[in-house]
Amino acid sequence: MEITQLIPQFGGVIWTLLAFVIALSVIVAIHEYGHYIVGRWSGIHADVFSLGFGPVLMSRVDKHGTRWQVAALPFGGYVKFKGDDTATSGTADTAALEAMTEEERRQTMTGAPLWARAATVAAGPVFNFVLTIVLFTGIFMMQGQVSEPLTVGELRPMPSVQELQEGDVLLEIEGMPTPSFDDAEGFDSFLKNLPLQNSLTYTVERDGGRQEVSGPYVYPALVSQVVPRSAAIEAGMEQGDVIMAIDGVPIFAFDQLKQRVESSDGATLGLEVWRDGEILDLALTPKRTDEPLPDGGYHTVYRIGIVGGIFFEPATETVGPVDAVKGAVSRTYSIAAGSLSGLWHMIAGNISSCNLSGPIGIAETSGAMASQGGQSFLTFIAVLSTAVGLLNLFPVPVLDGGHLVFFAYEAVTGKPPSERALRALMSAGLVLILGMMVFALTNDIFCP
Repeated sequence: MEITQLIPQFGGVIWTLLAFVIALSVIVAIHEYGHYIVGRWSGIHADVFSLGFGPVLMSRVDKHGTRWQVAALPFGGYVKFKGDDTATSGTADTAALEAMTEEERRQTMTGAPLWARAATVAAGPVFNFVLTIVLFTGIFMMQGQVSEPLTVGELRPMPSVQELQEGDVLLEIEGMPTPSFDDAEGFDSFLKNLPLQNSLTYTVERDGGRQEVSGPYVYPALVSQVVPRSAAIEAGMEQGDVIMAIDGVPIFAFDQLKQRVESSDGATLGLEVWRDGEILDLALTPKRTDEPLPDGGYHTVYRIGIVGGIFFEPATETVGPVDAVKGAVSRTYSIAAGSLSGLWHMIAGNISSCNLSGPIGIAETSGAMASQGGQSFLTFIAVLSTAVGLLNLFPVPVLDGGHLVFFAYEAVTGKPPSERALRALMSAGLVLILGMMVFALTNDIFCP
């Protein structure tokens, strides 16, 4: 293989690593800043705030005596509080504490009141959830909400006849009144009653008048987003692609594509794809996927990994900050609940353990989402931030949740666990976390 053939692959790896480092650095910085700022508010002094590990590339000491630094290995970070044994152990430096005055001990994690220690530890995951809510709030406000009645915004390029124009108000389609776009169930029922054909008749309001024009099927086999690590992305599919035929059989609707994929039983499919005026022949093999059900369970289906959409961007109107925050909180809760449900079903053996991704899978996903635009990348950061916050609340020693369990024990018994017990539990927790990381990494390598 010539070196010139390796350049695109090398560039793809660099892009993936860059996107991963940016996403991880933002999430870690927010998490650690939560520990730092709540600790400072609670009277606990931070000696070091580090973004990354290893050799220090740059640093400065602020007026509070905290050294802020950027280290060479950008895959994490930490806050070292006064009196800590090491940067990441979470245990006390006994000798240093014995040499301190009572006032100095109050500035350490060991000497601070229980409420201050608990608040400082809990702040890391809480700040991750806050980051998610802030990002989703911004995304919802940028997106806006679909205007009523449904109005044509930006038109997507399509291979079929297109007589609609931006600003057209959709009154009827094939003689049936257009329902509210916000009524998901009603809109879905409306789509199912439309004839499956390449061109439909739209009754629109344009320039104050009413007229009939022709346009594509409302919900065509259009690729509005490619799911990372999917059969579609492996086959080279891109946003904006329109699937025109499967194994030589013409299709017009996304539902036709979905039915054909689900009934494939994993057999390779030949797709005829329209892309910017050209016809491409692609082959891909659907993958078995575990998907959540409304009742909380899961079912296994075949998917190729694309998200559909209507053939135009609906016109939108501004969403107020209150509604945006409410939507962001709801989305954050939904992500957390779905993650816990998925983990439980994996442990119970109801779904494949391949659903657990490791660092390679997360890095690949970050690169794929970044390549699909800033909004997709911000959404990925928001979702990953929730996952990091949730993981850190697990009651495992070395994680924030483990420390909170220790504090709860202290609150009940009136004394903390012994130093010997703490070190043993921390070692066990570290082994458990490393085991999970190795397992997830194995999934990245061997799972399809």
